[in-house]
Amino acid sequence: MPEAFDVVIYHNPACGTSRNTLAMIRNAGIEPHVIEYLKTPPNRALLERMLARAGLSVRAVLREKGTPYVELGLDDSGFTDAQLLNAVEAHPVLLNRPLVVSPRGVRLCRPSEVVLDLLPPQQGAFVKENGERVVDTQGRRVATA
Repeated sequence: MPEAFDVVIYHNPACGTSRNTLAMIRNAGIEPHVIEYLKTPPNRALLERMLARAGLSVRAVLREKGTPYVELGLDDSGFTDAQLLNAVEAHPVLLNRPLVVSPRGVRLCRPSEVVLDLLPPQQGAFVKENGERVVDTQGRRVATA
């Protein structure tokens, strides 16, 4: 019996990496649950579970560019995970994206091809928005130099 694939992507449509990740999920024949995390951020308990499942610290998923990261002083290593989670709750833009949840695990998909580890085989070629070929016509991952 084929593996069931219920996939969730915490997505920002303004982000090229997030758009490429979503497209690769669809290229695997899956229509994921798309959650625009800036409109509907994961609650604290869910975020903690996802990070634990991914083996990531809160700091590992903080986004600096285009966020209040510096203004909030989050570059100070003295912040606890609880304090960092408080900041993410108050400013969801601090959460890096895309986060993808599948039966095979949870990953921060940066770069976007990280998502391939969470999916069944691709159904055909895939080229990122920037023209980088990621998957060949047989659905196999293309080796990078």
